[in-house]
Amino acid sequence: MYLLHALEQIGVRTLNHYAVATTCNDKYLTTAALIAHHIPVPHTRLAFTPEAALQSIEALGYPVVLKPPIGSWGRLLARVNDRDAAEAILEHKETLGGYQHHAYYIQEYIPKPGRDIRAFVVDHEPICAIYRHATHWVTNTARGATTSLCPLTPELVDLCRRTTHAIAGDAPAILAIDLLESDRGLLVNEVNATMEFRNSIAPTGVDIPGIVAERVIELAKMPNRVEVRR
Repeated sequence: MYLLHALEQIGVRTLNHYAVATTCNDKYLTTAALIAHHIPVPHTRLAFTPEAALQSIEALGYPVVLKPPIGSWGRLLARVNDRDAAEAILEHKETLGGYQHHAYYIQEYIPKPGRDIRAFVVDHEPICAIYRHATHWVTNTARGATTSLCPLTPELVDLCRRTTHAIAGDAPAILAIDLLESDRGLLVNEVNATMEFRNSIAPTGVDIPGIVAERVIELAKMPNRVEVRR
């Protein structure tokens, strides 16, 4: 992140931009950007004390999902099913966690049909998508989920384009967007600026790294920006 910021300071073109990566690296900043642009997301609350977190959890209604605002690969997620579990997890986070664990990021639990969706976007255009299947409620390939082709429906394409604009504006961006199927339609759960695609090439038949590399080469051939931000 420091290198990305430093390169932008001297006018070197980067992909993604520092601001995009900063937003995507923080679940609160991501959710706030999505809400500001009217992107459908799971109902989410942020609290800063265990007492406020417990009130937020019970206002949303059990079960809820408690996440650290910084993190990846489905680590340190907790599905909180009742008040006893909530009190225990909040005490552990308050006692053992670092300062980031004291920002309690709380989402409603969305019952999944055994899968979620990951869509890959290059410069505001979705290029493919996968379903991630798992019997566990955490559908992450780092936790053992399997993948299959997800069609790029008009609804999915439109939502991915709108999400990319919410996160990146008009700047070039390469993003992986995680979505949940719900009775309210598709909900954007997370947006990743450092997407992984090892398990996505075979089911989609799309050369994801090749497309990314071609776009990077195109940008590299363009003149660097001359302005220096201070």
